[in-house]
Amino acid sequence: MKRALTLAAGLAMLAGSAFAERYVVITHSQGTDPFWPVVEKGAKDAGAAVGADIEYNFDPSGDMAGMAKLIESAAATQPDGIIVSLPDADALGGAIKAASDAGIPVITINSGLEASKGVGALMHVGQPEYDAGKAAGERAKAEGVTKGLCLNQEAFNTALVDRCTGYFDAFGVPLNQIDVSNDVTQIKTRTAAALQADPEIDGILAVGPHVCEAGNEAIKEVGADVHLACFDMSPGVINMIKAGDAAFTIDQQQYLQGYIPVITLHLYNSYAGMLPGANIPSGPGFVDASNAESVEAQAGVNR
Repeated sequence: MKRALTLAAGLAMLAGSAFAERYVVITHSQGTDPFWPVVEKGAKDAGAAVGADIEYNFDPSGDMAGMAKLIESAAATQPDGIIVSLPDADALGGAIKAASDAGIPVITINSGLEASKGVGALMHVGQPEYDAGKAAGERAKAEGVTKGLCLNQEAFNTALVDRCTGYFDAFGVPLNQIDVSNDVTQIKTRTAAALQADPEIDGILAVGPHVCEAGNEAIKEVGADVHLACFDMSPGVINMIKAGDAAFTIDQQQYLQGYIPVITLHLYNSYAGMLPGANIPSGPGFVDASNAESVEAQAGVNR
């Protein structure tokens, strides 16, 4: 009897592993931004919590057509769900909608809040990007900025454009944005050139942590007196805030963008479509000199 019970328990364990949930996460990372490993960690931590297998994919070229193919390839394997960032709805919407129409539950993360429902996603987890940018602009204006410049590393990414747009709407002036690319050398060179071309610029918004770090180097190289504001956290950004080189950064808690969708899809698949009644905002929040030290250990790890 004992042997039979042991065998039955072993078979149950095998059956459980054979039918483990499998979720595919696809983002627009090029592998150079310190932001995305935190999202990946959140997804894998959530997978471990519910016993789900997590596959994390991105196209190293950053090409939207390549990302769309990743979505199509993932859908062809019939996973239990797809979690995907949506920086360009025109380029990615068709692939996402096809996955949804095939019965695969999809949750969008990070970018694409406004387009999420239209491409068939169940919901979106991320911060309202325009609102975050506007909050950054309102604070920069209150701190004395009169003429700003936004450094955008992904000009195709609607979420980053929304950040820049919100920043300048807070000032009531037209968007002043340059494409700095994701290459750190180019970010530094293009930022320095913009500052030299217009000495009246006294405020910069960098919409990524590596962009902010490279932008800070450009400011120092030029010798400009510029109010620098960042998006997202990294050890370098925290050090800049503590040193007084950056005024603040907007924290969107990207770990939640990986973690929450996995938990949500697990509940959706386990309990007959259980789903939150609304999108879930993961931010924004300010990190500045008053609280940088308290979150320093989390930068680049869980935030």
